[in-house]
Amino acid sequence: MLRLSWTPGRVVGFVAGLVAFGLFVFLDSPLRHDPQTGARPAFAAGVAALMAIWWLTEALPIYVTACVPLLAYPLLRPFGPTVVENVRSTVGAYLDPYIFLFAGGMAIAAAMQRWDLHRRIALNIMAAIGTDPKRLLAGFLCATAFISLWISNTATATMMVPIGIAVLVQIELQRGGERLRHYGMAIMLAIAYGSNVGGIGTKIGTAPNAQFAGFAERLGIEVSFLQFMAVGLPFVIMFLPIVWWALWRIGRGDELGETMGATAVADEIAKLGRIRREERIVLGVFLVTAGLWIGGKLLTGLLKPLVTSFTLTSAHVEGGIAMLAALTLLLWRSRGHAVLNFQALKKVPWETLLLLGGGFAMASAIQLSGLSNQVGAQLLGLRSFPPFVQILLASVVTVALSAVASNTATIAVMLVVLQQAVAANNLPTVLFAATIAASCDFALPAGTPPNAIVFGSGYVTIPRMAKTGVVLDLLAAFLAAGWCWLVVERVL
Repeated sequence: MLRLSWTPGRVVGFVAGLVAFGLFVFLDSPLRHDPQTGARPAFAAGVAALMAIWWLTEALPIYVTACVPLLAYPLLRPFGPTVVENVRSTVGAYLDPYIFLFAGGMAIAAAMQRWDLHRRIALNIMAAIGTDPKRLLAGFLCATAFISLWISNTATATMMVPIGIAVLVQIELQRGGERLRHYGMAIMLAIAYGSNVGGIGTKIGTAPNAQFAGFAERLGIEVSFLQFMAVGLPFVIMFLPIVWWALWRIGRGDELGETMGATAVADEIAKLGRIRREERIVLGVFLVTAGLWIGGKLLTGLLKPLVTSFTLTSAHVEGGIAMLAALTLLLWRSRGHAVLNFQALKKVPWETLLLLGGGFAMASAIQLSGLSNQVGAQLLGLRSFPPFVQILLASVVTVALSAVASNTATIAVMLVVLQQAVAANNLPTVLFAATIAASCDFALPAGTPPNAIVFGSGYVTIPRMAKTGVVLDLLAAFLAAGWCWLVVERVL
């Protein structure tokens, strides 16, 4: 049962969404008199305005808002004159191949979490990087980012915070119980920031990446798993040292011995014991799946001649690979039990799939109703800016918006707006930069779940998080714009 705490902000957002919907749908305007599509642009605009306001204000849970098209579009019919056509187009958006890709990825992540494989990987990365204070901080940051490439940023932060607290407590005991106010904050922020940044690197790292890829495909721009990594992963690699530098400026406030972290990390590894057979199975399935994803474009080319009933894309192949991996883990039995069981799957945030479907449905309605053409006519002025200025503006605005709204809600709105606000030849670059920027909020606990999770550790203060985070927000926006400007056209 859905239970809501109706705060004043949520009440205002809820009412504002309904008012915006009513203004677009019922008031006479040019949107109701499109020469080709009649009043359909007004109906698409009403639903989009309602969803955007509800998403950004979190008047309702974002996955509930994402279900609005399932009810509204068959009634308002923005896709065409018949109910059947609208039902087919709406439901089809919730069955997009990228939803199956993301679902399969989450199932693999659930198997990793069930057997603590992600925890073992993280601790061994930390041990390999080093355990003196500087390297231990870098180890937490890099280990968290690596896990977040494949697991949601929220799950990654949830897993890493107990490890961070355990390590910090052991170091504090070695120092006679003195609390690590500065270094503890740096470690906790490394977990939050690493979770956010790491998810940028792959298509399944965070929901906005899948939202972008699905949106781009509807515009005729196919983005394979490898192509996304070619842009996203180097950004992660370039930005992590910047994050480490900013956090070390905080952490060095506590004077620490060079070897204090070694015992703490070694103890955490020892608690895991020897690697189990189930961990090896999950790791093997994950490595094979990741390899197939990376080679997805080549595999698509080989399979296309065999598929004649529909146009096969890399999204279909990658989604099929993901679901096959999930099915393999569900059916593979080890020592009398399934490697991935339904109990583990219950912990997966399946509501994210509704959000993806709702975003895809909204974008399709805006495009096919004719609303996108009318919005584009109103935003032609922005297209006169130089290409790099368009990219930079998109990055900065997206980062700013993600400070007060979730990255998934932010990119759902920004993709639709930017589609018509920038020149067509610059569109893939702008959308990619905005997608990266949506995951780059570091300033406020409310900006993204990892920020809120580490704030609950007691080591983080809002003023210091904001002071460090605002600088990183701006640096991330500029780096995302500059990097995408240099490489996106060469990769896509």
